[in-house]
Amino acid sequence: MGLKSDTWIREQSTKHDMINPFCENQVGIDVVSYGLSSYGYDIRVGNEFKIFTNINATIIDPKNFNTNNVVEHIGDECIVPPNSFALASTVEYFKIPRDVLAICLGKSTYARCGIIVNVTPFEPEFEGHITIEISNTTPLPAKIYANEGIAQVLFLQGDEACETSYKDKKGKYQSQTGITLPRILK
Repeated sequence: MGLKSDTWIREQSTKHDMINPFCENQVGIDVVSYGLSSYGYDIRVGNEFKIFTNINATIIDPKNFNTNNVVEHIGDECIVPPNSFALASTVEYFKIPRDVLAICLGKSTYARCGIIVNVTPFEPEFEGHITIEISNTTPLPAKIYANEGIAQVLFLQGDEACETSYKDKKGKYQSQTGITLPRILK
């Protein structure tokens, strides 16, 4: 299994629509950087957020998620309250090849501010926007900038294609658009 370079990422994105929209160069002046890098792609966070709140004080249940636990926010910036959490979605839509697994890691610019970004691996043949989990681990409010970089995706190509892909399994988050809340198969 090998880590894929900028040349491979560009080819997959321009010929096979792996990342759309695709930013050919890394943009980094006056913004949290995003776009193609040497061995990865820095993704952008969209302008829609679901911020967790205790206003309605219900239990967080991944099997029966109560939307009263979040407030929706749309804007160029999002303030995540101290010791709180928000969900967002990528600007980019992904189509992962069958023999590739992608891993996403938070950007150091946010990590140095106590902002932790979590995204589960993008499985082979996953397609959709990525729902991003943003944790503010500090005792202070934290600002997230929409349409700027939030995390970096690394692409690992397997030695052979998998037997069963995410698409084959009819994964519950396949073809998701925007922020997708937790769900279980029924």
